[in-house]
Amino acid sequence: VEQSKVLIKEGGVQLTLTIVDTPGFGDAVDNSNCWQPVINYIDSKCEDFLNAESRVNRRSMPDNRVHCCLYFIAPSGHGLKPLDIEFMKRLHDKVNVIPLIAKADTLTPEECQLFKKQIMKEIQEHKIKIYEFPDTEDDEDNKLIRKIKEKMPLAVVGSNVVIEVNGKKVRGRQYPWGVAEDRFMIHNLNCDFSS
Repeated sequence: VEQSKVLIKEGGVQLTLTIVDTPGFGDAVDNSNCWQPVINYIDSKCEDFLNAESRVNRRSMPDNRVHCCLYFIAPSGHGLKPLDIEFMKRLHDKVNVIPLIAKADTLTPEECQLFKKQIMKEIQEHKIKIYEFPDTEDDEDNKLIRKIKEKMPLAVVGSNVVIEVNGKKVRGRQYPWGVAEDRFMIHNLNCDFSS
């Protein structure tokens, strides 16, 4: 479990975002109980917060609990692996789980749609609770939220490389057929990523 902090400033509001990464998760030959360090980490952060809140002298205490898990699913096209199912089942009562299809640019739009349907079917079959985006008072916001709900699990493309596309610098991946930009697109009819 690796932790890093990022300071986000937007609209005069500052937010310190803590990102927790689990590189190599599920890569071992024997993955028995490989989720335990992650579960222990989440439990320890909740316990630290509870202990700080129950003290007599409470000062400003940062909330270091894990509030959301972006669970990346390998783009196999065949559905969830048993490890995915087991881990999400152990996690869903402790933290909000948002399933994401990683490296979605490796799938065609048709493959992506079929893969999404398969994943959601398996999530429902195994009674895995995923984050339910709440409705709001604003109709425009609710339209956007409905679009996001329809796109679950979300398909994402990421890169740490900056390339030039039509005179504009963007993060993305260069392929012989074009560039997959590192951004989320909700309005695309076939998939959640642009290509």
